[in-house]
Amino acid sequence: MTGKSEEEMKQNGISLHPLDVAAGPEPELLCIFGTGDLGRSLGLRLLQSGYGVVYGSRRPNSCGPLPQGAQVMTHAEAAQSSNLIFICVHREHYEFLATMEHHLKGKVLVDLSNNLKKGMYPEANAVYMQRLVPSAAVVKGLNTLSAWALQNELLAGKQVFLCGESGEAKQAVAHLATKLGLTVLDKGSLSAARELEDFPLKLFPEWRLPLSIAVGLSAFFFFYLLIRDVIYAYVEKKNDISYRIMVALANKVFPIVALVMLSLCYLPGAIAAFFQLYRGTKYRRFPNWLDRWMLCRKQMGLVALGFAVLHAIYTFIIPIRYSFRHKLISGVVDENNKTTPSYFDNTEAWGTDSFISLGILGFFLFVLLGLTSLPSVGGYLSWREFNFIQSKLGHLTLFICTAHGYIYGWNKFLRPSTYKWYTPPGYMLCLIVPSVVLVLKLLLLLPCVDHTKLNELQHMQGVGGKTHCFCLLPGWLSGWLPASSPGQRSV
Repeated sequence: MTGKSEEEMKQNGISLHPLDVAAGPEPELLCIFGTGDLGRSLGLRLLQSGYGVVYGSRRPNSCGPLPQGAQVMTHAEAAQSSNLIFICVHREHYEFLATMEHHLKGKVLVDLSNNLKKGMYPEANAVYMQRLVPSAAVVKGLNTLSAWALQNELLAGKQVFLCGESGEAKQAVAHLATKLGLTVLDKGSLSAARELEDFPLKLFPEWRLPLSIAVGLSAFFFFYLLIRDVIYAYVEKKNDISYRIMVALANKVFPIVALVMLSLCYLPGAIAAFFQLYRGTKYRRFPNWLDRWMLCRKQMGLVALGFAVLHAIYTFIIPIRYSFRHKLISGVVDENNKTTPSYFDNTEAWGTDSFISLGILGFFLFVLLGLTSLPSVGGYLSWREFNFIQSKLGHLTLFICTAHGYIYGWNKFLRPSTYKWYTPPGYMLCLIVPSVVLVLKLLLLLPCVDHTKLNELQHMQGVGGKTHCFCLLPGWLSGWLPASSPGQRSV
């Protein structure tokens, strides 16, 4: 190639580097102490993100397989190669850090350790590390990431927490975490390290209240129906129907719990509305019990959907039960022995078809609500679309499911035989809460004096866990509530 042609290619911006030689800058080198599952998974993820990785190990020649492209050295050699070091070893092995403090001076040490239980040590792991290496800047963070999540690239949008005494050190770690696709929340100084170390030990914290309510309701209605149906039949009629416990009794409990849990998703919104209507402002915090209740409505709805699915499955298997087939065959035999045909009850036919139709429609809307509450689905909806489904269709679902229950017992409410041992059946009890929710919703949506259209209650999570919604106050209600602005209240 002539000098002229080379000059022309340079002027045209064409690289003259050979294809097998890297033209870009060297990747930033990061250090990881520890070659266990977490250390290897973190190194793999960093390599895939364009970083260079060097491992520090006590036995660099026999530390097992490492990600391709990573280097392995002694701890002292690895520490000299990077200013940012991830500590992926257990707390009981921290003592070696004190012996190499002169190598770690001015370095940023990221503590990813967790404990097996709360209060295992008198001080947080990160605080202990900072005490061992006072000349380094210790940052507690990324400890909520598992090796499995790192290997399977399940990091996009996941929130991680950081805390430390050095703002510059936390900024460096936050920048790296952002490049990995993580969302970073700064929790302040190392005094928050114990709180961060306790996060992975929490077992479904947002699901505890919904699951506790569901278990409590299930246990109550199971034993209530067991007494009314099975024990009553045995004591009063000497009839052993204990076989109904497995399917028939369970299939009564599931829809009851599903309907009550669904109504509990919308009851706190109505209570919050009246709280703010009475106070005349939306800027006062709700009571803690109401605030906690409102924050777990999504989980309550999903638990309710689970019980509704169980109800649907148990209903489908009814025809294959022995007791059902025996009753059906006995009915056919009795019908053949009759000399006169049985009377067709048109009202009963209407009631049965309406009951089934409302059940199917309510279950369909129930599933729709559950699907749109998932982040992967709800993320593609606008706020107006999401609010329409979760609020308007949600109350419609509650109304249809409640009507499904009323039609089930429309001709049984006044029968004395319905009240065994003077107790109401389970479906009557489960209709109380949804009926109250629908009545409260109706009160909030009654026509206004000065307005022709009411704003739908819009539940929005605000700063500090506050929940805000906005509606217009019905004129008949505005007379005895504190005034804020004419004809309007923030809910």
